[in-house]
Amino acid sequence: MFGPLNVSNLDGEIIMTVEEYEAIRLIDLEGLTQEECAERMSVARTTVQRIYNDARKKLAEALVNGKILKIQGGDYKLCEEGEPMYGCGRCVRHRMRQGHLENESKSR
Repeated sequence: MFGPLNVSNLDGEIIMTVEEYEAIRLIDLEGLTQEECAERMSVARTTVQRIYNDARKKLAEALVNGKILKIQGGDYKLCEEGEPMYGCGRCVRHRMRQGHLENESKSR
């Protein structure tokens, strides 16, 4: 959950799905194109475009109107420890695991 610090009323909460969050992360933070994002998310480019536009509208509404932004729901699968990477290698779990493995080999 993200929002203004002085909120005493949770009315008007904005819900962003995990897919919307992921589209923002991949396009705006990682710098991927919509085509690359679509490939990474295993959906059509037009689907990514719709998801991304919905996410940007929700972000703008939360920022401009001082509303709480809550990330929840959607159609996604979390990777489990010990499972192979699904191609991204950028999720926190895999980055942390990779860092742990690198530190182990340095200490040997």
